Amino acid sequence: MKNNWEQLLNDNIQSLEDLKSKGVPVNEPNEIASIINRHPMNIPQYYFELIDSQDKNDPIRKMSVPDELELQTEGQDDTSGEQENTVLPGLQHKYKETALVLTTNKCYMYCRHCFRKRMVGYTQKEIMERMKEAIDYISHHKEISNVLLSGGDSFTLSNDIIKEYLENLTKIEHLDFIRFGTRVPVVFPMRISLDKELLEILQYYNKKKRIIVVTQFNHPNELNEKSIESIEALRSINIDVLNQTVLLKDINDDADTLSSLLKGLITNRIVPYYVFQCRPVKHVKNNFQVSFLKGIDVINETRSRLNGPSKNFKYALSHPRGKIEILGKEENKVFFKFHQSKDLSDANKIFSVDVLDKHSWLDNELNPIS
Repeated sequence: MKNNWEQLLNDNIQSLEDLKSKGVPVNEPNEIASIINRHPMNIPQYYFELIDSQDKNDPIRKMSVPDELELQTEGQDDTSGEQENTVLPGLQHKYKETALVLTTNKCYMYCRHCFRKRMVGYTQKEIMERMKEAIDYISHHKEISNVLLSGGDSFTLSNDIIKEYLENLTKIEHLDFIRFGTRVPVVFPMRISLDKELLEILQYYNKKKRIIVVTQFNHPNELNEKSIESIEALRSINIDVLNQTVLLKDINDDADTLSSLLKGLITNRIVPYYVFQCRPVKHVKNNFQVSFLKGIDVINETRSRLNGPSKNFKYALSHPRGKIEILGKEENKVFFKFHQSKDLSDANKIFSVDVLDKHSWLDNELNPIS
């Protein structure tokens, strides 16, 4: 028997015909159908109802409904070196202390700005198949202090599989905490708030090892009664919720929107953790990426409107060589610092780069690229 929340997924918007039936005007329908065939669309009715269907520039629409710009192939498939850091199918070990598990390629809502567009909703090729091998690897690598269960979306896993991961991971003595990477609180919060069994599983294992949920609110319109209810359900069982916003063109790349979002997060006991530079991913880059110079201006103005913990986030890019914080600029010179590095030789390194208005990323030699 399905849970109540599972039945709600039957109403997901997944096709061009679904969009038309909902009264959403679609330009270039043949192109959109082609995009959906390669990069699926999947929008829960809950999230769809946040869209102003007559506004083509509605921020929720831009994050969930395909756009013809997705046909453009400029950019890269893997912008942070995930494949070269894969030690087993579905298991990455880029940073000494962290193991990252790609638990699934599924999401309840396929974000149009997804940085794993090469595989999410499309192929099982990089997904964890043999959990025991991953657990054995983590157990034998005592330098690993934490595990990130990602995907896809780790909260699309069945409760039984979530329980199996936690049962195995909480037995590993050298792990300090376990993170779930999920947009479920944002796009389909009923998965949490209506599932007593899931909450009981999380509560039980949270007493054995600290569990942290890392989510992604990108716009103030995503903070509402239902999404906040799911956060409160997690907080009620002593699970901390961190947020990683992505800076997205025409969605949150202005100080009014971003400061409103960050204030809303703190108000609702969600910790602003990172604001990430959007990655130059194929089928994403031209639609969503913001330049360094504009991004710094937006972040500076946003921080000027915030106080205390709401301004403690780091503005950073997730790069093949590590997480690189974007510190600020003097005219066209941008200053960076390695917040977390793959190689010890880069640890805590501060450097500067002269950039142009078009630059929005760094290559592997840390030169600016557009």
